[in-house]
Amino acid sequence: MSDNINGKVIVITGASSGLGLAAARLLGAQGARVVLGARRIDRLQLLADELNGSGQRALAVATNVTVRNDVKRLVDAAVETFGRVDVMVNNAGIMPQSPLERLRIDEWDQTIDVNLKGVLYGIAAALPHMQRQMSGQIVNVSSTAGHKIMLNGAVYSATKHAVRALSEGLRQEVKHWNIRTTVISPGAVDSELPGSSSEADMKARLDDFYQSVAIPADSFARALAFAIAQPEDMDVNEIVFRPTRQVP
Repeated sequence: MSDNINGKVIVITGASSGLGLAAARLLGAQGARVVLGARRIDRLQLLADELNGSGQRALAVATNVTVRNDVKRLVDAAVETFGRVDVMVNNAGIMPQSPLERLRIDEWDQTIDVNLKGVLYGIAAALPHMQRQMSGQIVNVSSTAGHKIMLNGAVYSATKHAVRALSEGLRQEVKHWNIRTTVISPGAVDSELPGSSSEADMKARLDDFYQSVAIPADSFARALAFAIAQPEDMDVNEIVFRPTRQVP
């Protein structure tokens, strides 16, 4: 158990499955008090019950990250229940895929709302508390697609490039309050992301790719725990990782 994780209050969006669920389990096992946000409150509550039943501390709050007041309510619940927020993990994301010529503008809007505005809402909700505390850490989840443009994934890649830019801008602005910032860019990690695509041919291509190279979601959880566990005078700003077999 890391002394710099034990006892911390960690808020995680997108916690009902995939990366967020794996992170909640690992961080809870290392002594963190985890506050879990996602739309699917039934699955979220099952996870919270599982963690609480193991002697850990977990709270589930129904959260749609595209609704600013939902994200604020999630973070405020953490502060009201546990007295503070030490880490905000902006993890919720979607990955619809299609060539731009198909004009899936509804999916473009949704991708921007979840992947970019959802991160901004998380920052807006957590930052005032961390400023008052004079401490905290904001972790934003990007993607290797935020480093290399995905074929048929231009909008998704654009949002993940934006998350990296936003994270670097945030890093420069929050030093006065001793706030740490981390952006994590996973490659193909087992999650529900490939299911985001409504286009059958794109979904089939992604499913084949993930089935051939994806690694378990606890790989992300370990990377996240590493960043959080470092001493407060060390700011792990960026982590990029892929399955060993992944090329792009």
